[in-house]
Amino acid sequence: MKKNILFLSLLFCCINSFFFTQNKIFAQKIPAVNPASPLLESGPMLGYSTMMEVMVWVQTTQSAKVHIVYYDQKNPKERLTSQKIQTQADKYFIAHIIADVKPDKKYDYELYINDKQIKFPYPLQFQSQMLWRWRTEPPTIKFALGSCNYVNDPPYDRPGKPYGDNHEIFYSIAKEKPDFMLWLGDNTYLRESDYDSRTGIFYRHTHTRKLPEMQALLASTHNYATWDDHDFGPNNSDRSYVLKDVTLEAFKAFWGNQNYGAGGGVSGSFVWGDVEFFMLDDRYFRTPSDYQGIDAIMFGEKQLTWVLDALKASQATFKFVVCGGQMMNNAHLPWLENFVKCGNEYNRFFTTLEKEKIPGVILFTGDRHNSELNKMDRGGTYPIYELTCSPLTAGGVGDRGKEEKNGFRVSDTYYGERNYATCTITGTRKERVLTMQLFDVQGKEIWKREIKAQDLK
Repeated sequence: MKKNILFLSLLFCCINSFFFTQNKIFAQKIPAVNPASPLLESGPMLGYSTMMEVMVWVQTTQSAKVHIVYYDQKNPKERLTSQKIQTQADKYFIAHIIADVKPDKKYDYELYINDKQIKFPYPLQFQSQMLWRWRTEPPTIKFALGSCNYVNDPPYDRPGKPYGDNHEIFYSIAKEKPDFMLWLGDNTYLRESDYDSRTGIFYRHTHTRKLPEMQALLASTHNYATWDDHDFGPNNSDRSYVLKDVTLEAFKAFWGNQNYGAGGGVSGSFVWGDVEFFMLDDRYFRTPSDYQGIDAIMFGEKQLTWVLDALKASQATFKFVVCGGQMMNNAHLPWLENFVKCGNEYNRFFTTLEKEKIPGVILFTGDRHNSELNKMDRGGTYPIYELTCSPLTAGGVGDRGKEEKNGFRVSDTYYGERNYATCTITGTRKERVLTMQLFDVQGKEIWKREIKAQDLK
């Protein structure tokens, strides 16, 4: 008996060591609920990062006390402890934990529930941003992006073949080791059973966030998000959706953006190094899609004024405008929810960029279940690029999207299957270069493009 116990103990140690080996973790299937703690629903997930604080998100299965202990990887003996937060039923047992940090540090962290450490078969790490201005060249920045994440739930899905698949794509993204992930909308898919109740809306977000394949990515990669119709409400939903304030509540609960509501809805912004991101809300103020006239609205007066003012004021090298739906596709199709149908807003946005000579603007969008790079050549000034990246795990449209008469599409950049993208920014302050790469589910490169900051002036 003692020999059996000794053998099992040695075997457990070997297995535990294997799972904690970072380079091999992505070959494993991670359980949806940590077996070591029935109190953990999902997470931890990293939210925003600044030079002075980082946000960590956790959801428990019932009311519990949660906190983290964290330490600089270069000084592990100096252990820091966050405030302890009691999760509550009325907030769906979600905690937003704030860690006070110093600039340009990489930290390991530990999660505690009811003062008991929870062990994970993957690393828990976060980083603070670099204090570089007036001191050194800006840092190299790498981030991933994608949209349309469908997690199957058979009791509530439509009959037939499951719509979601290839969830191992999140292992491929995690292997890229990006500084952060941009979620471009349709990050979860509300179902017919969810649309008309707070219970359904929060259930759907909870179910999606528990996806096993996402957990390692969420735990060590900072995350920022906007939404589109499926995490806002029903398909192609607009400002008339009566529970939009409930889905807004859920979005703020489940994501860790640095701020919300600069222009209303989920809109906001954040800075990373020498670049700035402007997160737009294309649903909260949107008029019904049947409005085909010049007065159709996608963003609303308050939000459009805010983003144009903020772009004008920004001193960032690249200014990334992030939106759930496409902004440049000019194909005229009755069912297509493109920005060009909102004539006044469309003209005002692109005309203001030109008249005010706002440099460095690039668009990131999702929604379409295909990816492509669009380019708008503008006489007398620089071209505007739009990277549309979709879908992550929902169904792709295959080659059908190639038939659209989109006059801005860059040749050989269309891809209609599941995919993700990365963007890497390198170079000195005056010679920054953005490298865009599109990858398939397994991480194989589909195409690559480079854009120099000097060419966007």
